[in-house]
Amino acid sequence: MSERRLAERMKVSLKSQWEGALARQHGEIVDLSATGCFVLTDDKVNLGELIRIEIELFEGKWVYMWGEVVYQIKEMGFALCFTGSVDDQYNSLLEFIRWGKVFNREG
Repeated sequence: MSERRLAERMKVSLKSQWEGALARQHGEIVDLSATGCFVLTDDKVNLGELIRIEIELFEGKWVYMWGEVVYQIKEMGFALCFTGSVDDQYNSLLEFIRWGKVFNREG
């Protein structure tokens, strides 16, 4: 598989809820970047499907993003490429990622 990632990834453990055409489920974000994420969940999705995902960055601080399913592992989860959000939501995500990079560098 060719490397298509354009942004640095960060290992995380974040609560999420997502909604697609076939299901609304809870999941755990285990890999996050400015361009997408990987969600551990019962995957009732199809490649190319548009998903609305809510990610809890901090306790009580949720961001809402839209993404396209670009990869999936049956009964394990799927990868999303973010396709849109409200500016302040995306800025909160970027701030969280920047904070995580600083914390990981110092820790």
